[in-house]
Amino acid sequence: MFIAVHGGAGSHSSSTEKELKQALRLACKKALDTSSNSPLDAAEAAISVLEDDPHLNAGYGSNLTLQGTVECDAAIMDGNSHFGSVGAVSGVKNPIHVARALLEHSQTSDTLGRIPPLTLVSSGAHSFASNNPRTSSGIVDKEAMISPRAKDRWLYWKQRLSSASIEDSGKNMYDLQDTVGAVTSCFGEMASGVSSGGLLLKMEGRLGEAAAFGAGCWAQNILAGRRIGMACSISGTGEYITRSGLARALGKAFEALEPVDPTEDIDPHVVMQKILIDEFWKPSKDLGEPGPSAGILLMTYEVGDGEPIVRVWCAFTTQTMAIAYASSRNPNPKALILRRPNATASLRPDDKAPVYMTAFTL
Repeated sequence: MFIAVHGGAGSHSSSTEKELKQALRLACKKALDTSSNSPLDAAEAAISVLEDDPHLNAGYGSNLTLQGTVECDAAIMDGNSHFGSVGAVSGVKNPIHVARALLEHSQTSDTLGRIPPLTLVSSGAHSFASNNPRTSSGIVDKEAMISPRAKDRWLYWKQRLSSASIEDSGKNMYDLQDTVGAVTSCFGEMASGVSSGGLLLKMEGRLGEAAAFGAGCWAQNILAGRRIGMACSISGTGEYITRSGLARALGKAFEALEPVDPTEDIDPHVVMQKILIDEFWKPSKDLGEPGPSAGILLMTYEVGDGEPIVRVWCAFTTQTMAIAYASSRNPNPKALILRRPNATASLRPDDKAPVYMTAFTL
């Protein structure tokens, strides 16, 4: 089993670095503890740990809406294109469990031949969770999902919503979008997931990339005649990520660029760079976004001459991105707060995209 998790792309403060790394390591350990060898089980288990941590913008730590409520988005997908997601749901302790239950529900036959939903939102998602044996125990009072940390942050920014001095406050509310996610692989079977509380002071009912098919997560197994499988989980500015279908675009790019020559290398670095710039950064800039924010956690599983090659890739346009990774072979998780060097901003003079990218072999 291979597992990697992220705590979002943004600007992570050194004051909470210890707690954040601890949560990420715990999520990896929880994933490795699953006995089913199912990448979906591992991704779900890891994300549920992150949803329970108040230092992250998902589940209990979620940002509050303009009205001071918690509304969560979550999605999960496996490498066989099975998918489930929930959006703008309140009163659910772990939205990722509901997304997984919906994925399972979508694979059951309906007596009337109705098409099962990919996504349920708001009261519909809550009703589904309440009546599903997998998730009914996770229904909680809506107020119980508001963490003191999130409430303090909401009060601070709500007070400054109409203030002319907001730019002088020394803080940026858009640094606080720590969407969480996981990517997993087991014997070449891939899975991914994502969970988020969304934008701080968002309108009620807003749906972010974490609930949108093809935007927040993607997974695909190695197809016949091909050599590489992938899973990715995305963080950042949801509206622009959704417009670009960023996660699905990455998957399709890997399919399209698989070489005919079996001796030719596949370079995920090139794929990620091209998709992040051409499919996300440039179109977002054209729409007027001055600094498009996105972070990609990607796992690749590549067939080698002997043992398969499994790597974790991370690319982001923000100041930082928090990740951790582990495997059954190396079960002691390594957690990192990756920080983008300032020099990166000048690496691409044609579009000025400050992309930082790195990779780790598991």
